[in-house]
Amino acid sequence: MVTRTRRAGYTLLETMLTVAIVGILFAIGAKLMIQANNYFVFNKTRGDLQGQARSAMYIMTREIRQAVSSSIVLDQLAGQPYWSRITFNKLDGTTEKFEQCGTSLWIIKGVHVDTMTTHVQYMAFTFPRTDDMTIISVSMTLQEATYDNKTKALHMASEQVQVMN
Repeated sequence: MVTRTRRAGYTLLETMLTVAIVGILFAIGAKLMIQANNYFVFNKTRGDLQGQARSAMYIMTREIRQAVSSSIVLDQLAGQPYWSRITFNKLDGTTEKFEQCGTSLWIIKGVHVDTMTTHVQYMAFTFPRTDDMTIISVSMTLQEATYDNKTKALHMASEQVQVMN
């Protein structure tokens, strides 16, 4: 009677198959992790830009509504897009400005300057109707770098503001 003895250990073929399978899983896993990270960064950037755009639009529309319509001036700083600055007076006599300077959006109340956002790509204030100078259209595009030299741009749809004074 022949008895077989059990040998402990793995054969060369089993070891090679295990290494190949683990290598494939790592290659696929690395690509999936990179894609998941890029997706996370992209969505985080979009959320940040939306939050900045909403808060800037809220403040601008609230302040512009309180302007004296005869005091509104639309112009630009040198080297900035056309109509990227609005200057107006309020009923209490204070002067306010919203202006794009480079990629920053500033609110200027008298001599006090605050930065509302630093990701402005395009800013425009226009009169959408020539027969009604109490309506102002506000349009803004924000842009921020994401990954691999790519950028995410968000255009905040033009919002029309009715000046109340």
